[in-house]
This record gives sequence, structure tokens and C-alpha cells, in this order.
Amino acid sequence: MEKWSLMTITVLLALTVRWTVSLGSYSGAGKPPMYGDYEAQRHWQEVTYNLPIRQWYFNTSDNNLLYWGLDYPPLTAYHSFVCAYIAKLINPDWIALHTSRGYESQPHKLFMRTTVFVADLLVYIPAVVLYCFSLKETSTKKKASIWVALCILLYPGLILIDHGHFQYPLSLGFALWGVLYLSYDWDLLGSVAFCLALNYKQMELYHSLPFFCYLLGKCFKKGLKGKGLVLLTKIAGTVVVSFAVCWLPFSTDMEQIMQVLRRLFPIDRGFFFFPFQDKVANIWCSLSVLIKIKNIVSPQTQLKLSFAVTFLSLLPTCIKLTVQPSLRGFKFALVSCALSFFLFSFQVHEKSILLASVPVCLIINEIPFMATWFLLVSTFSMLPLLLKDGLLLPYAVTMLAFLSVCVASFSIFEKTSVEDLQLKPFSLSLKGYVSWFKSFPKIVRSLFLLSVTLMGVLSVLSAAARPPQGLPDLFPVSVSIISCLHFLLFLVYFNVVILWDSKNSRAQKKIS
Repeated sequence: MEKWSLMTITVLLALTVRWTVSLGSYSGAGKPPMYGDYEAQRHWQEVTYNLPIRQWYFNTSDNNLLYWGLDYPPLTAYHSFVCAYIAKLINPDWIALHTSRGYESQPHKLFMRTTVFVADLLVYIPAVVLYCFSLKETSTKKKASIWVALCILLYPGLILIDHGHFQYPLSLGFALWGVLYLSYDWDLLGSVAFCLALNYKQMELYHSLPFFCYLLGKCFKKGLKGKGLVLLTKIAGTVVVSFAVCWLPFSTDMEQIMQVLRRLFPIDRGFFFFPFQDKVANIWCSLSVLIKIKNIVSPQTQLKLSFAVTFLSLLPTCIKLTVQPSLRGFKFALVSCALSFFLFSFQVHEKSILLASVPVCLIINEIPFMATWFLLVSTFSMLPLLLKDGLLLPYAVTMLAFLSVCVASFSIFEKTSVEDLQLKPFSLSLKGYVSWFKSFPKIVRSLFLLSVTLMGVLSVLSAAARPPQGLPDLFPVSVSIISCLHFLLFLVYFNVVILWDSKNSRAQKKIS
């Protein structure tokens, strides 16, 4: 009972922080003609309520796709319709066709804030709480699950984007439910949950390969001539049925399906669907400072290039997970694959880093130092977007609060040894070649402090200083490049942990 009471207090604190952040401005507030993501969500409610389903994804006189046309899968549209139905009951003007564009009254803002708050409360937060209770606790920290939940729920990036910038946490929430179900070996429920995530936002493709490889590996392990084949058949059937139900209203003819797919994957737009409105901390945007890739190769070539690099970067992790499926490997693979997609894939938004950040939250109890570092960098990488949304104060406060909680919860500066960072097997393999592993903890702590200092200085400069006249994008570009370099190092780190994990497992078996 005491643990549930502490968890309740933790959740109430997290909800208070979310509501406080939501009281600020929204993306594009008062900035016609497109306004921002807040208006996009409102406009989708207008479209889905007033138009028949067959017109939701088509360009018509009542649905100008150039003005925040729907470009997410069916579940997003259904969710918009449900919100619109409630909005209609409160004030029809909020979703009136054509005339409601740019509607920003205080009652409507309160309504929209509440819809995100409820989505968080019904889907994402329960998954976090149950996941934390499923973790095994050590004898030294009986309430470790409370600390883990507090750190996850106070992660600044998700709070600032969902409740400040304005979007819904449902796709990540469904994905988290999928991870939770798989941790209990409820593979079919896990498959359904992830299908819901993928049918809410197509960016969940970042997590698709770990889910696929982990489940396929389990089937291989059970034997494809026996129980494994039965499990594989059940999972395949579950996925097909889940997709069929989600897409049923759009399955009346092939043109409907193809139009939805064209809206979801507009490959003709090239790498940067948001070209330099904000700087994305991935490899292509960083390289564009030196080489203008868009001017050298066609969008089709860009697509092939990004596919090849992304595929090669995540291939080792996926092979390892398929051959040696484990829940721990699965969680680390979610991080590695999402980070590969973010760094190298086609059409990336700065908010996509959340797809790597949420899986990092799930392993914060295993590698608290590196997880804390990554989550700080991931929030910092979105700084240009957050500043544009007027979220400087919430950014500063939530970052400091999160760092303080992580330090207090896990004593992260004491968790920098090779063993704590899960690098023992790797260090043993290099023992004869690398002599500086003895001073490794000190080096890592120094790099962390240097990194945090650099992020702090750049944050202050971005918010308060005026860039040189000839370099107006100096600070956003600096944030992008520095974050990208961090992410590349993190990608190497996570891959090393994953690929050397089998040696660690064998060593533990020998000890046992």
C-alpha cells in the first residue's frame, strides 16, 4: 500500500508539471496563415467531423491539403473525430468548416489542453506505472520502481513537446503498452498494441524492426516445426486483423488506400520536409552545412542513399536480436534502431528523437548515467523548436528538475565504471590493446560535465544573444551539429552494449 501511495504522489506531481507547462503558448499561436501544430490538431478535428471519410485524405474544395492536410494513419483521424464530437457538444464554432481556421479562444485552448492531458492519463502514464512495477528491485532499493517512474514521467522532452508544442502521446503510449505486454510474454496483446501505435503515427516504424525481430526470434527459439510455427501464425493473424480493423473504412477501393499511403509517405518531398525551418540533429542536416545534398542528387537517389545507410546501421542489432532474443536486448534494440532511423533516414523532424528517448527511459535503471545524459541531449536537440514556441522557461526548469531527480535517484556520478555502463565484456576484449580503461570513469564524468556545460552555454546564447549578421543560423546549426555528434557516439555505445551482451551472459552462466 505504501508503494502505491508513493506512486500516486509521483503521478500527481507529473500531472502537475504537465498542466503547468501546458499553460504557456502553443506552436504557431497567433501566427497566420498556418499557425502551428496546435492549429493542425484542431483542423483535423474540423475535417474529420464535417467531411465524409472518403474525403479525409483527398484534396477538395472543403479540404485543402496544403493547409494542414491529414498525413497520419487512420487512428489519428479517428481520434480527431472523437475529440471533434466532444468539441461540437461544447461549442460548434471550434470546428465549423472553413470559418474556424486559426481559432484560439481561451475556452478552446483549455479544451485542447484537456484532450492531451486525458490522453496522457489514460494511455501513456498507466503504461509507465505498470512497467515500473514490473521491474525487479534490488534489496538495497526497495522503492526503485518509484524513482524510475519519477524519472520517466519527468523526462522534459516529451512533456515540452506534448503539452507545450502540442501533440498527443498516444503512439508512444501504445508502443509502451506493447513493450509491457511482451515483458509478460503476452505476445499477441503486444502485437495488437504495437499495431495501434503504428496505425496512429507512421514514425513508429522506427520501432518496428525490434518488435519484428524479437517476436521472430522467439518463434525460431521455440522451433518453426512446432510451437514456434503456431506462435508465428497467431502473431501474423493478429497483425493482419489489427490492420484490417484500423483500415476498414478506407478499404472500399484501392484508390482510397493508395491516397492514404501517399499522404503518409510523401517521398517526392526529399530529405527535409521541414527544410531549415528548424535544424534537425541528424547526419543529413549536419552534413548539409558543408555539402548541399539536395542540390546534388534527386529525391529518389536521396531515398535510396538514406535507406542503404539506415539499413546497414541497424542490421547488426537486428541480426543479434533475432538470433538471441531477450527482453533486455529488445529494449536496447528499440533505442539503437530508433536512433539509426533518426540519424540516417528519409524525412526527419526534430521531434522524432522522442522515438529513441522513450526506450532510453525504459532502461534508465540499468544504465542511469548514460540514459540521463542521452535524455538531456535529446531535449537540448529540440531547443530551436522550443524557443520558437516560447518554451524557454519550461525548458530550463524541467531540464534542471530532471537532472536533479536523476542525480538524487540513481547517484549517477557513482555509476560510471565499466561495469555500470555495461561495457565490461567489451573492455575485456580490448584489454591487451587499450590501457586507459582504468581511468575510464573519470574520463566519462569529465565528458559529461563538458557536455552539460556546452549545452547550458548554447542554450543561454540561443535565447539571449544575437548571432553575427552574416551567420543568422549560427546557434540553431551549432545545436544541431553538437547534438548530432552526441547521438552518433550514443549509437556506437548502444551497439557495443548490444553486440557484446552474449559474452556477458555466458560469463554470468559460468559464475552461476
